[in-house]
Amino acid sequence: MSEPRRLYRNARLLDPANGLDTQGDLLLEGAHIADLGTGLGNAGLAADIETIDLGGLCLAPGLVDMRVQLREPGAEHMESIESGGHAAAAGGVTTMVALPNTEPPVDDVSVVEFLARRAREVKLAKVHTYAAATKGLAGKELTEIGLLAANGAVGFTDGVKAVANALVMRRLLAYARSFDQLVVQHPEEPSLGGAGEVTEGEIATRLGLPAATPMAELIMVERDLRLVEITGARLHVAHVSTEAAIEAIRQAKSRGLPVTCDTAPPYFALNETAIGDYRTFAKLSPPLRCESDRRAVIAGLRDGTIDAIASDHSPWDQDSKRLPFSSATYGIVGLETLLPLALELYHQSHLNLLDVLRRVTIGPAGILGLTAGRLGRGNPADLVIFDLDSTWRIRTDEFRSKSKNAPFDGREVRGRVARTIVDGRTIFERPVGETAPPRSQ
Repeated sequence: MSEPRRLYRNARLLDPANGLDTQGDLLLEGAHIADLGTGLGNAGLAADIETIDLGGLCLAPGLVDMRVQLREPGAEHMESIESGGHAAAAGGVTTMVALPNTEPPVDDVSVVEFLARRAREVKLAKVHTYAAATKGLAGKELTEIGLLAANGAVGFTDGVKAVANALVMRRLLAYARSFDQLVVQHPEEPSLGGAGEVTEGEIATRLGLPAATPMAELIMVERDLRLVEITGARLHVAHVSTEAAIEAIRQAKSRGLPVTCDTAPPYFALNETAIGDYRTFAKLSPPLRCESDRRAVIAGLRDGTIDAIASDHSPWDQDSKRLPFSSATYGIVGLETLLPLALELYHQSHLNLLDVLRRVTIGPAGILGLTAGRLGRGNPADLVIFDLDSTWRIRTDEFRSKSKNAPFDGREVRGRVARTIVDGRTIFERPVGETAPPRSQ
């Protein structure tokens, strides 16, 4: 039996991996891209090809989100692979990479296999996982990196905690290099960063909240860069948020060190003033920074120092966030707002459109060695179709995620997902009237 075929016509084809930005058509055959270009339907279509006219909507590789907490196993009441998959689909994310801080943590092959099995059962966005760098995320004893990598782990990290001990980190990097594996680090020296809940500055003083020096990020980044010099291992710095740390990474790249980094939308879309009067939905780790750091993040994205944008999706229930500021947990949800917030960089003329999409497609895919994030014949048909100029307001009560903890409620944005496709299957289609609807023929 032949595989189903579908032709998307009159699309703005966008592929940052190949520098493609043109009007054209894209043909799917089963789970893969069969062809793309201009006028594919002009020579006549076979009777078994379904044709959908996109009317000029953008068609790009599905987003690759390299930093997501899915809470399964252990805390499915906050998020599960299924609810996270629906949130991802609504946000145009076709590939997620989950952090290992679950219950139990992903420090054993059985948990890696469980996550892969659950993702196959749910059949929404594709799910990969990091494995814990240390057993029990305790920062002491290394996990079985070779065995975990052989069974599907795409990198090693202690998630929301830094590997604080320098000797353990050196051994981790050396061990990872022997298997050509990526180490992902949370950039915060914990004895400094853990002392505060917001960044040092006027806001912390005015609100009377414990403050953490931004140097906690730089100190950890510079330490790890020195260890990379010793070991030659690949290091990825997660959610960078300060000018000083970005500059350190910029200089390390200029010296040829194998280092990459990402940031998250709050660090270029917000600054510390979003905390307002103790708004716990704006409590993050790393904390929101000052305006000069926010601008430095944009500059780092513009010049390529920052390789990727991740949602840093961190779902929490109401009981974890609706508390006094000092008692509330850190983190926000972000799968459903990743694309429109990233597109603010384009609409505000900070980056061109392909550069924005590069940071959420082939950029993270390349870092992780995934076959995702590009349009090309034979590539997986993982796609997002979106209206670049559709203006709408973020409403957290409409999120597909089980958790609603986000500081962007009511924010007006431009750019909205119309359809999300994984392996040729439509896993999300926005109701007619919410954005320009694709038209079947």
